[in-house]
Amino acid sequence: MNTTFNRRTFLKGSAAAATFLPTFNILSQQNGMTIGPKDDDIKVAVIGYGAEGEILCDAAMKIPGVRFTAVCDVWLLRRQLAKGRMRSLGHEVTTYEDYREMLDKEGKNFDAVIIATPDWMHAEHTCACLRAGKHVYCEKEMSNQLAKAKEMVLCQRETGKILQIGHQRRSNPRYMHAFNNVIRKENMLGRVTHAYAQWNRSVAPFLTVKKPIALETLQKYGYENMEQFLNWRWFSKYGGGPMVDLGSHQIDLFFWVWDCQPISVTAIGGNDYYDRQMNDNVMAMYEFKTKEGKINRAYYQVLTTSSRGGFYEQFMGENGSLTISEISARGNTVQREIRAGAPDENAWALYAQKGLVVQPKKTVAREVTTKVAIDARVSAQADGWPLPVDLLKPAHMPHLENFFFAVRKNKPEALNCPALLAYESAVAVLAANDSVAQRKTIYFKPEDFHV
Repeated sequence: MNTTFNRRTFLKGSAAAATFLPTFNILSQQNGMTIGPKDDDIKVAVIGYGAEGEILCDAAMKIPGVRFTAVCDVWLLRRQLAKGRMRSLGHEVTTYEDYREMLDKEGKNFDAVIIATPDWMHAEHTCACLRAGKHVYCEKEMSNQLAKAKEMVLCQRETGKILQIGHQRRSNPRYMHAFNNVIRKENMLGRVTHAYAQWNRSVAPFLTVKKPIALETLQKYGYENMEQFLNWRWFSKYGGGPMVDLGSHQIDLFFWVWDCQPISVTAIGGNDYYDRQMNDNVMAMYEFKTKEGKINRAYYQVLTTSSRGGFYEQFMGENGSLTISEISARGNTVQREIRAGAPDENAWALYAQKGLVVQPKKTVAREVTTKVAIDARVSAQADGWPLPVDLLKPAHMPHLENFFFAVRKNKPEALNCPALLAYESAVAVLAANDSVAQRKTIYFKPEDFHV
């Protein structure tokens, strides 16, 4: 079985999948990747039942044919929570503190593993499961160390098992429609020259608990204290800070839209508020060189001292711009560029007829002059042209469905985010932190993205 993937193969598959998306409709709860109730069960274990692990498991348990048999977490409290919640939903699981014991004693009872541990353990857990003959869904970022991320790619090739990385927007039908149909297939925006994305969060203190894990247990698994265990994203040993934790999701989209890797990143940031190990704010500028030789630029910022604007992405082209977010209320429209020579509103109405967007309704605006108020018919340009596709499932569910579909059909080429694709964005995201630390531009070579 050929288990290596290239960008061309991935995009070909994504474009084909996009042709099945509905138009003029809210997406139904079913799609072509759903595992049907008549299929044999896929038995699943999870390593890491923290907040993210719980979200993933809750989404996976909604998929017919998925059965959980084992849970591993170093914290007894989380193991107990997992056992009780899964039992209430009809899944009887055995719990383990150590993943090695779980693989040894329980391995025959499951086919796939969901990994939602801190970033620094992703490679160890993933490679152990792959070598044990299990398929793996691993949360992003692949690792906070590039060498470890590379190890995951090589291990997937070595074992031939299926490995999906949790960039869930890659399977979101609204993003698939926007990128594959609106931008690429129909070229509705014209040449997309710039992109912008942000993820802003409010000030928040370190997490604490009243009943911590015993110090002996924490040290056994590499943590000095409960503060590090609960807030691992802020410590360089365990994570990459907000740039990696949040930025990974959005910077990956720049790769998707432009179908190329960046040639440089220049970033500034620092520990200016919390005085923690990892940067609490980063502002990064990426340069991309397309296959046509054009230079495109993307700006990304992540803040943890203000939630202004929340999180969303924008892609700006000569004929229009797309504003999109995983939460549709924060971004779900295409805005027409008003300039001489740009497509007029009638031309865009044809896009609406094709199901690419929804034509906004006419509104009545009251124009006040010095003498009298008059009504003027105007188009709702400020609100843009909404996308006609939405997601009525938990955000991670389509990505998990895509994973289990690939597992069931034994088709690694069906994955929306295989390891090599995720590795490319890991290179770019981790380099932004390096740029901040070195206070200089990081230049990429094509071979930097190859494994």
